[in-house]
Amino acid sequence: MKLSVVIPTFRRHEILRRTLAALERQEAAVGKFEVIVVANPTGDDADAVRAVVSADQRPYPAACVETHAGGVSAARNVGWRAARTPLVLFLGDDMIPSPRVVAEHLDWHERRGGPRTGVLGHVRWARELGVTPFMRWLDHGVQFDYPAISGERTSWEYFYAANGSLPRALLDEVGGFDEERFPFLYEELDLGYRLGQHGFELLYNRNAVAEHVHPARLEAWRSRMAATAAAERRWVELHPELPAYFHDKFADAAARPRSRGLGRALIRWLPRHVPVLGPRAWSSADLYYRQQLGPSFLEAWAQLDGDDSASSGGSSPGGPK
Repeated sequence: MKLSVVIPTFRRHEILRRTLAALERQEAAVGKFEVIVVANPTGDDADAVRAVVSADQRPYPAACVETHAGGVSAARNVGWRAARTPLVLFLGDDMIPSPRVVAEHLDWHERRGGPRTGVLGHVRWARELGVTPFMRWLDHGVQFDYPAISGERTSWEYFYAANGSLPRALLDEVGGFDEERFPFLYEELDLGYRLGQHGFELLYNRNAVAEHVHPARLEAWRSRMAATAAAERRWVELHPELPAYFHDKFADAAARPRSRGLGRALIRWLPRHVPVLGPRAWSSADLYYRQQLGPSFLEAWAQLDGDDSASSGGSSPGGPK
């Protein structure tokens, strides 16, 4: 075996079943990989997860391990540390890998890799979903940002653990994910930053495709913004030389006139690069969605400012404004 597929899971038993079934259909990879599913008995039914993992006679070794620590960072750390192979492929439990995902990751590591090389696979919305304009907008620098990648070499900033592989020894060298400071959100960026300090090179393989079976809704993302603000605040405190990405985007949107987002319905099928209409529709949608999500984020950020001020007995400089 050459590669371990690590899948942290939480309350997604049926999609996990489909993910594991898709791994049974991998081309040219029989005997070359194992699967490690990480369950969390705190808040989830670990027995149900184990039943899914052992439900069928699979053509690959599959194991279910557990963590009682909260957050996806801890789950991924438990998974890769249990791996018995030199390469680790992180895969989301809401991802359905195409038949060549494992083979593509292995091929690129074998032909083009090295001890400090990672491979990023592509993630797209599952065809079965009705992709909304909001979901399409998330693809452009919010949840993922694949359209911004040109060529086959990219930056550590784009290491997405939804479909990304790297040497296990390199994970060991940097200590894996920071489960204390970044248990969930910004954990991939933090890992990528530390990998970059160790000479990490990331290759983007567009043929290693996984489909994302997780419809995104605006209201759920509003609720997520408070946790995102807290994670970004920790990030900029650790790295004051780097911009506060979401804060700056949302603060800019808050300072602009209210957008009705009249062009947002078009972005589901209209590329940004289409002359005249493309940039106008995308600009309208972008401002609209930033203004929809921004208040929750900025309110949480302001609360963090207040907490800092109270604890210090004076005014807080806050993060980058």
